[in-house]
Amino acid sequence: MNQRPRRNRRTPALRNMVRETRMTVDNLIYPLFLVDGKKIKKEVKSLPGNYRWSLDLLLGEIEECMDLGLRNFILFPAVRESLKDKKATYSHHPKNFYLKAAKTIKKRFPECCLISDVAMDPYSSDGHDGLVKKGMILNDLTLPILGKMAVAQARAGFDLIGPSDMMDGRIGFIRRALDQAGCEDTGIMSYCAKYASAFYGPFRDALDSAPKAGDKKTYQMDPANKREALIEAKLDIVEGADFLMVKPAIHYLDVIHSLRENTHLPIAAYHVSGECAMLVAAAQKGWLDFDQAMPEALLSIRRAGADVILTYFAKMWAAKYG
Repeated sequence: MNQRPRRNRRTPALRNMVRETRMTVDNLIYPLFLVDGKKIKKEVKSLPGNYRWSLDLLLGEIEECMDLGLRNFILFPAVRESLKDKKATYSHHPKNFYLKAAKTIKKRFPECCLISDVAMDPYSSDGHDGLVKKGMILNDLTLPILGKMAVAQARAGFDLIGPSDMMDGRIGFIRRALDQAGCEDTGIMSYCAKYASAFYGPFRDALDSAPKAGDKKTYQMDPANKREALIEAKLDIVEGADFLMVKPAIHYLDVIHSLRENTHLPIAAYHVSGECAMLVAAAQKGWLDFDQAMPEALLSIRRAGADVILTYFAKMWAAKYG
């Protein structure tokens, strides 16, 4: 046998030398859940090891992450029901605790990268990502609301705006709104291929943001479709996106790879709450070794073509492997 592939696997040094895919803490983004109040750290029962944080305690968590070299965070607000309405007006209200928190975080940790969430569902009394009238999600009437939200977030200090709503044309609308507001340096991380997935349950538990009626299948993508993701990507690129995101990640590795092969923008992949929770649950049952399975899962997302990974395991990975 002239070729024996096992020769390059014989020792750790050889394996490290020929390793094709590598990951560092710079490839990770840590999702964090924010609530209004003080001294709040409440675990999300369906996502063990993750919490709803009030800002005073969240600052300590971010500081610990920064000490580990983890500098990238995406922030999600859990909003009281009394502040929600059909037009999500609290999303751009000057007293919004989410916007105030962003200002505080960036003042305390100016070197961090802070990413927002743009969608109506955390602030909507209907629980949908768009404006609801007579049971219909109205695409074009949602765009001005998203634009106001994005500008308010940019002015609060977010480095990247994260439109997760999946309305048609929202990237172009938001880009124009940001530029007109003097926020041309604020980037957009587009949820480009966000699927109507069954793996979002723990996230919705954390934010109490499930739809009050119906589902999100008229605006989130059909899990059966792969080519459609390229249509979404081409539109977002033309409209001014700076990153393209695939969500979920583990169950959509083929979509991540397709975007990587067919586009040139950085690719983000969201290792979503249900994907993380099922791994934790299997480890708790003794069916998997978490310390081996967790980094393998993240490496598979990188191998598929993701430049950055949003994962609830970011801090754990940084502490052990960073």
